[in-house]
Amino acid sequence: MAAGIIDDGTQHMPFDLGQQSLTVIIATFAVCTLIIGFAGTRLAGIAVKLAERTRMGQIIAGALFVGMSTSLPGSVLSVTTAWQGHTDLAIGNALGGIAAQTTFLAIADLFYRKGNLEHAAASATGLAQTTLLLSMLSIPLLAYAGPEWMVFHIHPASILLFIIYGFGLNLLSEIRDEPMWHPKKTDLTEEDAKHDGADHHPESTVRLWAEFLAFALLTALAGHVIGQAGLAIVAVTGISETAVGTFLTAVSTSFPEFVSAIAAVRIGAVNLAVGDIIGGNAFDVLFLAASDFAYRDGSIYAAFSDQHVFTIALVILMSGVLLLGMLNRERRGIANIGWESVAVLGLYGGSVFYLAG
Repeated sequence: MAAGIIDDGTQHMPFDLGQQSLTVIIATFAVCTLIIGFAGTRLAGIAVKLAERTRMGQIIAGALFVGMSTSLPGSVLSVTTAWQGHTDLAIGNALGGIAAQTTFLAIADLFYRKGNLEHAAASATGLAQTTLLLSMLSIPLLAYAGPEWMVFHIHPASILLFIIYGFGLNLLSEIRDEPMWHPKKTDLTEEDAKHDGADHHPESTVRLWAEFLAFALLTALAGHVIGQAGLAIVAVTGISETAVGTFLTAVSTSFPEFVSAIAAVRIGAVNLAVGDIIGGNAFDVLFLAASDFAYRDGSIYAAFSDQHVFTIALVILMSGVLLLGMLNRERRGIANIGWESVAVLGLYGGSVFYLAG
């Protein structure tokens, strides 16, 4: 089976994971995960500075800067494995990443000791961002259940996803600049830090962008290696690509979102934490679409299995629960977190037993 991996396109790699022992493969996987975690931490700090420098706010900064860059490992993994024809790993990684990242937000709630994270991060842009995510998640299901239309070898749904995301970002900017309603302010509500006009960061804008792009590139390279390690694990152990993608590579490549969310919560940037996770989830849907561009044997949505449909329905439910929690704004609950975080943790735990069983 290892030879199958070599034939799929890894024969040009100077370090062929398909020919290594399971110990070496796991060690490589772990090192790349740590690299991604380190880069994710730095990206979170740089995103805060860029949010202040550009005055676009923490929610938008989380969606654009952190959400995009910390999703690079997963996007590179899904696109490259789809190009190699490993659709189960590509799809499982994309959808599993959304489930894992939503769960990370519930875990970050545990670290926010003032109260319920979703209560503190109440904002019109956060609600709009989650609604955009739910809308995007419905498109792959429509593509799966509908006719197999193709433009060249690309399903129109993939093109539509990029259009919807661009339109959604424009709406998010309008909602932030001129919101038509505001959440009720409480003693737990955290707002974006108001910019006082002074620049509190000594780094130049060019340096901030250079560091941001450098760490983003580092996570992308690590994501590619993790993808090859995931294929090698499938070959050596016989575990299904779907299981490896949904739980192993998805959690590993989503680690930047976890680190960034925890770091943002610790410094009180709760809106950045929410924007990071939900923005990362939207990018995961986009790189499912990008995988369709890379897949050469038809529509990637036609390759959906029952497990993939289950996972996308799960992430729609988890995102809906999160949205309800943001609207309900429970101040405190079990373990000082909201009911929505408890529900998300339960849903993800249940999915592990079901899909891995």
